[in-house]
Amino acid sequence: MLKALVFDWGNTIMRDFNLPGPMSEWEKVAWVPGAKAALEDLSKRYCCIIATSANHSDTNEMKLALDRVGAVQYFHQFYSQKELGFKKPDIRFFEEVIKNSGFAANEIAMIGDLYEKDIIGAKAAGLTTVLLNESGIKGPFPLADYEINEMNLLLTLF
Repeated sequence: MLKALVFDWGNTIMRDFNLPGPMSEWEKVAWVPGAKAALEDLSKRYCCIIATSANHSDTNEMKLALDRVGAVQYFHQFYSQKELGFKKPDIRFFEEVIKNSGFAANEIAMIGDLYEKDIIGAKAAGLTTVLLNESGIKGPFPLADYEINEMNLLLTLF
């Protein structure tokens, strides 16, 4: 039974505009469409975790950026590659998230927008996987348990 949902950050929760430096300092920030509505509901029923491999942001900078759109309140745990010591898709990134979260791998789903970074490593670590494929890239995506094209469709899965 799922108890926790791990979300990628860039282009899963907030738009990644590929600007220099930490997202918390960007002139422009924005939600990914449908993410707020999904989190408003899911955060009441699951432990919502955000885990990123962002190069320019540690956990505190990530929280500052999330706060700019009002998203920080929906997350119960926060992890970045800077603190974990590993980057996605390295299985050790996901193993550290599992260990630190307090949940078993089979109790966690990973939601992310990049098959190679978010889904492959998460599946190797034993997580349920959801690929957010907003742009409709053609698969196959054999390690994605679910594929959605809008974040609000998470509500139909969980």
